[in-house]
Amino acid sequence: MAARLVDLVSRFGSPKVVLAGDFMLDRYLFGSTDRVSPEAPIPVLRFKREESRLGGSGFVLAGLATLGATVSAIGVCGDDSSGKAMCNMIARHGANTAGLITTGRPTVEKVRLLGSSEDRTAQQMIRLDIEETGPIDQDTEDRLFHATSDALDGATVLCLEDYNKGVLTESFTRRLIAMAKSRGVPVLIDPARLNDYSKYRGATLIKLNRPEAEKATGLPVKDEATAKIAAEKLLEMLDLDAVVVTMNDKGSYLASRTGQGQFLASRPRQVADATGAGDMVIATLTMAIAAGADFHEAVELANVVGGLEVEKLGCVPITRDEIIADILTEQHHSAGKERDLESLVAELNVHRRAGRRIVFTNGCFDLIHLGHVKYFQFAKAQGDILVVGVNTDDSISRLKGPKRPVVNEHDRVGVLEELESIDYLIRFDTDTPLELIRAVRPNVLVKGADYAKEAVVGWEIVEADGGHVALAPLIDGRSTSSVIRRILEAYS
Repeated sequence: MAARLVDLVSRFGSPKVVLAGDFMLDRYLFGSTDRVSPEAPIPVLRFKREESRLGGSGFVLAGLATLGATVSAIGVCGDDSSGKAMCNMIARHGANTAGLITTGRPTVEKVRLLGSSEDRTAQQMIRLDIEETGPIDQDTEDRLFHATSDALDGATVLCLEDYNKGVLTESFTRRLIAMAKSRGVPVLIDPARLNDYSKYRGATLIKLNRPEAEKATGLPVKDEATAKIAAEKLLEMLDLDAVVVTMNDKGSYLASRTGQGQFLASRPRQVADATGAGDMVIATLTMAIAAGADFHEAVELANVVGGLEVEKLGCVPITRDEIIADILTEQHHSAGKERDLESLVAELNVHRRAGRRIVFTNGCFDLIHLGHVKYFQFAKAQGDILVVGVNTDDSISRLKGPKRPVVNEHDRVGVLEELESIDYLIRFDTDTPLELIRAVRPNVLVKGADYAKEAVVGWEIVEADGGHVALAPLIDGRSTSSVIRRILEAYS
């Protein structure tokens, strides 16, 4: 699973995505609350600072842009300072704002007042919503429709992000879905919490949470079995290709016409703030579908990204590197440290793109002792990721004679798995690790100080690639040969 998902993220590229919906501005006013007002029994907030962020569809746009998409925004804003600020923030994400139509209604704005006493974390005290949520007029709808038509040229996915603020009216939503389908562009829906979902009929995929699924179907959604019933009802009722019901920290249920319905579990997370998780899920589903993933792969990846988002405080877009690092970390926990060459090279390329320094060393490591432990600690200190090549039994026998190794390769690798300093293990059967070094392309090549640099196999390759050789200090009397000799003396 890990290799497939890493490959999927690496294929994201820069798809053209059209995002239509309710764009908002989130403002946060921070202050201290150390006294009560003499005018009323309420705390006084002493202003300290203000932050503005994209909200609603704007946060989905930020998530898409952070994952690499080129986004065309379709929506409305007011002829006010908040609208200008919002459009400027959207433009800074590299998005096309030609489809953001200025209207007479105010920019949708959520103003949160957060107070803190002493050095404690700020807590939200009250939220002020500035909005007009009535349906847009026909002229505005027509202008948005024509802007969407232009934006769909060359687009990979149309994403509709509905907060029921008046942009995605029944008429406009139906027109958008029909137009995208006529052009072969898949339509992904993040719906509003409505009783009637008929306006979404004919879309490709709809992603909704448990309360939304209950409201849309009138059915209880408490577990995998009830999520299955609700998802399949929506699938048929709305003529969709796929329905994804997210179940908080448990995972997501996927129902699709291309395969049997299934529940995709997610791993436990340390939840800091669930805000924005659903938005990052739809952004990830959009990117995955644009990259050619099937629904199962897309939901698997969206589970990972949703989990990462709840670990952050507030709405913070997730990066590709964060996704890949999380997948690889989980892979280490579940699959251990040993890799075949293809998997190792793929994962090291990810680490390299993230700026991590790769360290490589190799050896027989027969009868692990303190000298080996100190050696690996030295090697790990030379960079970020330590890769250890381990000679197979056959290669050791060729190098050291038919009586070696004392410990077979399976057991040797099993012991090395438990050393914290080692990140990856790979076995090699050749007499030297030269070809392995060519494939790994380490920044640092480590051997013991009993070698001269020019005697270290592969030093020319590493230095020609901008790396260097590091020689680890030896610990007197700590060697496999001396350990074997003392054992023989003890039993002679």
